[in-house]
Amino acid sequence: MKELFTIGEVSRLFHIKIETLRYYDSIGLLKPQETDEQTKYRYYSTGQFERLNSIKYLRTLDMPIKKIMDFFNYREIDTLTAMLKEQKETIACKKQELENVEKRIDRRLQQIEDALSISLNKIEKIELPEWRAVYLRRDYMLGDDIEYRVSELIENYGINGDVFLGKIGISIAMEDLHSSQFNKYSGIFMIIEDEDKDNPAYTTFPKRKYLRIRFNGSHMNAAPYYKKLLQYLKQHNMQLIDNSIETALIDYGVTNDLNKYVTQILLPYK
Repeated sequence: MKELFTIGEVSRLFHIKIETLRYYDSIGLLKPQETDEQTKYRYYSTGQFERLNSIKYLRTLDMPIKKIMDFFNYREIDTLTAMLKEQKETIACKKQELENVEKRIDRRLQQIEDALSISLNKIEKIELPEWRAVYLRRDYMLGDDIEYRVSELIENYGINGDVFLGKIGISIAMEDLHSSQFNKYSGIFMIIEDEDKDNPAYTTFPKRKYLRIRFNGSHMNAAPYYKKLLQYLKQHNMQLIDNSIETALIDYGVTNDLNKYVTQILLPYK
């Protein structure tokens, strides 16, 4: 039976990169059984295979190298039990984080599919459930750099989550809508999703009825659609009850094709 194995052979047997084995040697986690003084070739014995299997297993659990070294330096059942329990808690947290990421991805996919499939330039009556957003009251003129306002919003509220498609919106004050000032915005907001609700500074928007219109174009093209919505309200004896909600569903963050931009306007009414 072969007693010693080269570093290349061990690499192939255990599917571990040679660079990783050299690193384990350098930090003292797994030193070779022998090292040729002249060639510096490393040789490993079968007696080290159990230790290497343990290292692989613990790394599969995403256990840090330092903790693995502590385990081998102070090898006790209680030590390993405590380490595994701690790692289990860490994995549970990461699992929750990944599930939250999956929910966000599903939501973004649904949003894109919805934006691509729904009729454009058509006024619809909809009802939305209660929703939450962090809201920054800042005047913003059409054509100004909106990214500056977005960064200000993020800084003011200490937002660490993703800022992506459909989460950022701008708003025109009700009095400006009545005076047809469609190039003057009164605030910027970011929608708070279920995974973000640990932020206590959010504003809650109640369950409401809205007039909705979606159109090809960006915020720069919104003015005629505001006119269309306000005219509809007047013709049907409806009353505007709050500021507008304007969001880009598809914009430069998703596509370079200006013809594929989709923007949505919501006007709350009663």
